[in-house]
Amino acid sequence: MRTKALKAAAMLIALLITIVTLSGCGAAGTGQSASTQQQQKAVVTDLAGRQVEVPVPAKKVVAVGPGALRLVCYVNGGDKVVGVENLEKQQPTGRPYILAYPELKNLPTIGQGGPNSTPDAEKLVGVRPDVIFIAYLVDRSQADELQARTNIPVVVLSYGDQVPFDEDVYKSLRLIGRVTGSEQRAQAVVDYLQKCQSDLRERTKDIAEDKKPSVYVGALGMKGVHGIESTAAKYGPFVAIGARNVVDETGSRGSVMIEKEKLLAWDPDIIFIDEGGLSLVRDDYKKNRQFYQSLKAVKSGRVYGQIPFNYYTTNIDTAIADAYYAGKVIFPDRFQDIDPAEKADEIYRFLLGKPLYQQMAKDYGGFKKLDLAGL
Repeated sequence: MRTKALKAAAMLIALLITIVTLSGCGAAGTGQSASTQQQQKAVVTDLAGRQVEVPVPAKKVVAVGPGALRLVCYVNGGDKVVGVENLEKQQPTGRPYILAYPELKNLPTIGQGGPNSTPDAEKLVGVRPDVIFIAYLVDRSQADELQARTNIPVVVLSYGDQVPFDEDVYKSLRLIGRVTGSEQRAQAVVDYLQKCQSDLRERTKDIAEDKKPSVYVGALGMKGVHGIESTAAKYGPFVAIGARNVVDETGSRGSVMIEKEKLLAWDPDIIFIDEGGLSLVRDDYKKNRQFYQSLKAVKSGRVYGQIPFNYYTTNIDTAIADAYYAGKVIFPDRFQDIDPAEKADEIYRFLLGKPLYQQMAKDYGGFKKLDLAGL
C-alpha cells in the first residue's frame, strides 16, 4: 500500500514538473514572438533612392534639416522624437508644428540646424535614435557617410518642388509611417492632402484664363524678410487654384526678385502681401507713396494679407490655408462655402491636432484686406 502511494506521489510530482516546464517554455516562446512583432528589421527605399535597413517600428527618432520634423509631426510621430535641432527651439512663430508640440523644445539638442548646416554626428549619436530622418542637407553619398559615422540608419526625405502638393511629400509621409509603425495615419494624411488638392482644382478648373483677374504676391520670405519685390513664379497657392499669376510670364519657377518698374508694368488686379514682410512694405509705402498709388490694386483697395508659410521650408498646412483664402478673394463665387479662418483650423486640426489659426493671426495679422498706409 505504501509502495503504491509512493509511486502515485512520484507520478504526480513528475506530472507537475512537466506542466511547469511546458508552461515556462510557452511563456518564453510568447515573449520572443512578441519581441519579434514589436521590432523587426525591414529594408525601405528613401527619397534619395537608397536601400536602408531599419528597425520597425522605430521607437526613437530624430528629424534633421528643413521640414523633416514637420513631416514626422504630421504622422503623429512627435512622441517618438528624442532630440531636435537648436533652430527648432528658437522662436516658434510661423511654425505650426512647434506651436502644436511645444514640448519638443525641451528635448536634447542634436545640432544647430538651418538650411546650410551640417549634421552633428556626435550629438545625433548621443540621443541614441533608432533612425535619423533627414531632408535637404545631404545627397546620396553624404547620407551614406552620415550613416557610416553614426552607425544609425539614415532615411532621406523630400518636399519635391511642387509644394504644397507634391508626390515626394506623399512618399515621405508614407515612408515615415512605414518606419514608425504609423502607416494608417500616414495614408490618412496623404488622402487628406490629395482631397484638398482635388477640391481646390475642381472649384476653378472651368474658368477661362481671360476671365480670371491677374494676381501678384509680394514680400515673400526667402532666406530672410523682403519687401514687395520678393515674389514667386508657379507660386504654390496660386497654382492650386489656377490663378493667373503675372510672374509666371517670366518663365521662372520659385523665388523671384523683380524691379518695382516691372510690377507697375504688370499692374495686377489683386495683390497679396506675405505678412511676414508687411512691415517692410509699409515702411516702403511711406517713402514711395506715388509708386504704390500708381498700382491698380492699391487704388481699388484690392490688397490682401496672407499668412507666411515659408519657414524652415514649406509649412504645408499654412500654404493650403493660404490657397483657400486666395480662392475666396480671387474667385468668391467658387468659394462661397469657405470661411478661410475655419478652413485653416480644420487643416491645422487634422494635420497637427490643434486649431492654430487664431495664434497665427495674432502673430501675423491673419486673412484680411490691407491698408498699406497702416491706418
